[in-house]
Amino acid sequence: MKFIFLILLLGCFQPAGAADWKVGLGKRKITPSEPIRMGGYAARNRPSDKGADLTDLWVKAISFTDAEGKRSVLVCADIIRFPKFITDSVRRQVQERYGLEKEQIALNGSHTHSGPEVDVNKLKYMATQEELGVVAAFSQRLISQTVEAIGESLARPFDAVISSGSGTCRFAVNRRNNREGDIEKLAELKGPVDHSVPVIRITDKNGDVKAVLFGYACHPTVLSGYEISGDYPAYAQQSIEERFPGAQAMFFIGAAGDQNPLPRRSVLLAIKYGRELALAVETVIKSPMRSLDPSLSVSYNEIGLRFAKPAPGLKELQAIASDTIKNPNWIVSQAKVLADQLSAGKSPGSSYPYPVQIWKLGQLPMVMLGGEIVVEYAWRIKEMLGKEAVVMGYSNDQMSYIPSYKVLKEGGYEGERSAVFTTPWHDETEKDILEEVRRQALLLKLPVHNLPN
Repeated sequence: MKFIFLILLLGCFQPAGAADWKVGLGKRKITPSEPIRMGGYAARNRPSDKGADLTDLWVKAISFTDAEGKRSVLVCADIIRFPKFITDSVRRQVQERYGLEKEQIALNGSHTHSGPEVDVNKLKYMATQEELGVVAAFSQRLISQTVEAIGESLARPFDAVISSGSGTCRFAVNRRNNREGDIEKLAELKGPVDHSVPVIRITDKNGDVKAVLFGYACHPTVLSGYEISGDYPAYAQQSIEERFPGAQAMFFIGAAGDQNPLPRRSVLLAIKYGRELALAVETVIKSPMRSLDPSLSVSYNEIGLRFAKPAPGLKELQAIASDTIKNPNWIVSQAKVLADQLSAGKSPGSSYPYPVQIWKLGQLPMVMLGGEIVVEYAWRIKEMLGKEAVVMGYSNDQMSYIPSYKVLKEGGYEGERSAVFTTPWHDETEKDILEEVRRQALLLKLPVHNLPN
């Protein structure tokens, strides 16, 4: 009798959720095997250097199953973007094989500018047919490897405890307000930033760290050469996996549209920033963290994000494409691609199907937005859902920069064009996105605070 009472007593002191979450992990190496055209810098005019890879590239998946059997999968990859055609293909295959719907699948590309291009339309009139073939083959391999990583994560779940916390790292700088060339002599940095480092720790029932999911709001643009690399996020993941042997580290990018690592342009700086970020993550992991209840709720919707003016007609695009003195190569190429689509009867219409996704992981809100959202979105969403809310940009589709109303009115690089390069987004872009975030948050019964006008 005393033995039975002791067992019952000990059961009362088990960590919350210790036996109720199930987590699975999967990963595939996607480092290109041959020189390939790279994404992120339009000035590059040739494929990557052969045999000069600085880091491997990976696609990694983590699956969550709550106490009621509800599932979701998050993918994080060392790539420039997950464009809509890749996301749609991955989701279609995962739905067919594993029965997961759109809202249960989230894909986040780290936005490294030292990895392969994944969309031939970005290079169609700027590269040779052979080079385009290499990019197309890589894109198909990315799709298949992503589906395989997801499958692996679903096939091998283990009992897990999931905890969340947040740290701080300070190398991100608002590039709209601080010129790169002036950075070493500035006495004060200006402009909004988000230096938070959200961390989700997954341990097994023995307390061993099995996975670390972490994010940061900063462009992976330390490097700009022709060497393949995951930039600072890759070095951060390597460092975390060294600190926690056997764990899978996964990086997601936050509201980084107007955030750069400064100073930059050297491998040593990429390593330095990666280690700084890893140390911030380790500090959180080794500090008290909040255990997340084994409950999962998910939502997803695509809203029609409006353009400020009608898309260009065929004559306007032909005029842009023919003026190679005024317009840079990438503008000429985009004009030709859009002209091809119009000639084929594919009009961009008056809006773009913009993805908004929210997960409630235990008590933790996770907001995934498409495109290169500027940092003010993180500020506004945390005002709405609380400072612990995880805000991920570059999720499920990357069609363009997504400016706040302030950035849209100021103009400049992040505010002057939408998914159609000849027009900015509509003035109510920020309002439309935040209203959809609010709608989904209420649907998931998250505590929602009213935003100030």
